[in-house]
Amino acid sequence: MGVRFIIFESKFLVYMSTGKFIRYLQYEKRYSPHTVKAYQNDLRSFQKYLEENYEISDIKDARSEMVRSWIVTLMDEKFGAKSINRKISTLKAFYKYLLRESLVTKNPVANVHTLKQGHHLPSYVEKEKINNWLDKDEKPEDFDYVRDRLVVLVLYSTGIRLSELLSLNHASFNFSENTLKVMGKRNKERIIPFSIELREEILNYLELKQKTFSNPDEVLIVTNKGTAAYPKFIYRIVNRSLTGLSSSVKSPHVLRHTFATHMLNNGAGLNSIKELLGHASLSATQIYTHTTIEQLKSIYSLAHPRAK
Repeated sequence: MGVRFIIFESKFLVYMSTGKFIRYLQYEKRYSPHTVKAYQNDLRSFQKYLEENYEISDIKDARSEMVRSWIVTLMDEKFGAKSINRKISTLKAFYKYLLRESLVTKNPVANVHTLKQGHHLPSYVEKEKINNWLDKDEKPEDFDYVRDRLVVLVLYSTGIRLSELLSLNHASFNFSENTLKVMGKRNKERIIPFSIELREEILNYLELKQKTFSNPDEVLIVTNKGTAAYPKFIYRIVNRSLTGLSSSVKSPHVLRHTFATHMLNNGAGLNSIKELLGHASLSATQIYTHTTIEQLKSIYSLAHPRAK
């Protein structure tokens, strides 16, 4: 009975320490459910480490050396620098909040620095490959095929995020102006233009959707049962569609990278791409210039007689 009480007390203390912070992220910062869940998982992971290694039940009692020890443990467990830095960022935000609320007197992460990260270029699909896939002659008219093709085309043509795709409904589109309204991170709304080709594909899909289901969900993309699509469902569609086109990760985000890279390579300015992607700052968009530079290096090494 005593052991059960200790476990219950530990969980209760963790909840009291983190609950207000999580609600702050949800209702004041208005972070997405995905981001909030990541914060929760990081805090739970750190709390578990404190319990197992220091017998500390309340995360508020953590000290600087404990944070550093956790980071070393994560490195030993082969976590990447990017993943570890996100966890450090979570702790920094958490303890900064506790200080502001006078729930702690010291910040154990104050002098903890993030790890150096190598620059990983975003994966993308080559223009010729994705165009060949979209332009192939065989285009069945069954619902599954039309929907799967539309998922790829919308993600590639607009550069929207997976969460933004899932939130689209019939009212998101202005077909007279060929524009799309999406609600991005931190509830920031943006308008994205789209092509006549995409308009025709969407209208064809909507007509087929009504014929296939008697009462389908109002969201744009639905499952084979007419219900709202979910993240894993979209991942499977993209993975299946990109097989043979991309040797790297086959995810919705790869199509977002592909959109930005192709736009930049064809003369679009960084500021324009930033607005279309919904980035908060230009620095987030500048990663795509590295892709272009790498492409130029490849062309140079192949074309210049003295390059080798």
